[in-house]
Amino acid sequence: MKGNRVGSPQESSDYKKTYELAMKDLPTGPMDEAPAARMLDLVMIQAIRDRASDIHFEPDEKALGVRFRIDGFLYESLTLPKPIHLALTSRIKILAEMDIAETRLPQDGNFNVKLEKRGFEIRVSTFPTIYGENVVLRILDQTSALFKLEDLGFSEEVLNHFKQLVRKTSGIILVTGPTGSGKTTTLYALLNMINSKDKNIITIEDPVEYRLALIRQTQINPKAGINFATGLRSILRQDPDIIMIGEIRDLETSEIAMQAALTGHLVLSTLHTNDAPEAISRLVDIGVEPYLISSSVIGVLAQRLVRIICPDCKVSYQVDPKVMNDLGEDVTKSKEPLTLYRGKGCKNCKQSGYWGRSGIFELLLVNEEIKKLISERASTQIIRDVAKKTAGLVPLRVDGLKKVLKGITTLDEVDRVAY
Repeated sequence: MKGNRVGSPQESSDYKKTYELAMKDLPTGPMDEAPAARMLDLVMIQAIRDRASDIHFEPDEKALGVRFRIDGFLYESLTLPKPIHLALTSRIKILAEMDIAETRLPQDGNFNVKLEKRGFEIRVSTFPTIYGENVVLRILDQTSALFKLEDLGFSEEVLNHFKQLVRKTSGIILVTGPTGSGKTTTLYALLNMINSKDKNIITIEDPVEYRLALIRQTQINPKAGINFATGLRSILRQDPDIIMIGEIRDLETSEIAMQAALTGHLVLSTLHTNDAPEAISRLVDIGVEPYLISSSVIGVLAQRLVRIICPDCKVSYQVDPKVMNDLGEDVTKSKEPLTLYRGKGCKNCKQSGYWGRSGIFELLLVNEEIKKLISERASTQIIRDVAKKTAGLVPLRVDGLKKVLKGITTLDEVDRVAY
């Protein structure tokens, strides 16, 4: 999931000059739309050059702060004069076809824009605060090529097992992790790999983030009565081979999904759990009967995103091998000092020491032993221990520590996401 490098330190410096010139034209009193429109374009272009996934416009008593989310972390970008806030918010609402007169209630919208010779969908969310509306823009690059599974950071062994799962014609494959862990990216990469003219692939998502050729995609619409459960029932009458459900949230959706898997469909979906074995417990907690889970679920992939060490400021250092093994996982047999890496911080990585992100993964293959444990309502810990012995389960943390040894990421990053 490593981002493509766009923009150089010189470009960034030149861009600050452009900001300064634009700021000179901004009045200190109430503003019209033209300067606000120009400033919005400038901010969005800079966010794209910085590889930002989100732009936050945050009003306070005297100013309007702008922050970018880059590789999962928020960075302060610039501070604008408070008078631009209303005009800037109105400009965004007009583009997103939202109600510009409504400032007391949260609103959602979206618009499409072409910047830097690329097409983007911008998702808009507004939220009222005591100093005015907070606005967050999610940036979705519609012209970038979809990731391939090989690009996401899988180890060779996990990737091979995962590809074998997808070749099956029926069953449920779950991708789990917290919000922002890359689950949707993995599912899109998976769909991209199996997409072909001889398969009918249908998705129901919340929302649809990327358009995929040959795939029928729909978005839930509660106002029209379309949720995951009702949409899934309709999808089953569309003669699908493969179904992707954005998220399993309730008993009704999970039971329909499992019945679909048992009647000859391959079903892909996500759950919010900490690791792969915990997905089984979550389904039981939702109310799904264990026999349905053991009969339909064929694999669970848990994942997290770790930041990659910046290649421009990467430096090595020596550690005692005990430091790695004392972390609770036996990942090295070396008795000699180990060479690890970290980033010192430079202009290209905003002094963070990181550039781009990679996944760490944990794949639970549901074999006969695991099926028996599920039917017996075994605890998550027992399922985890048996999976390590019989299904080759490599815990998330171990996969992360292996990437530390390879110089891809740092101990601090693995500790942050897979403690």
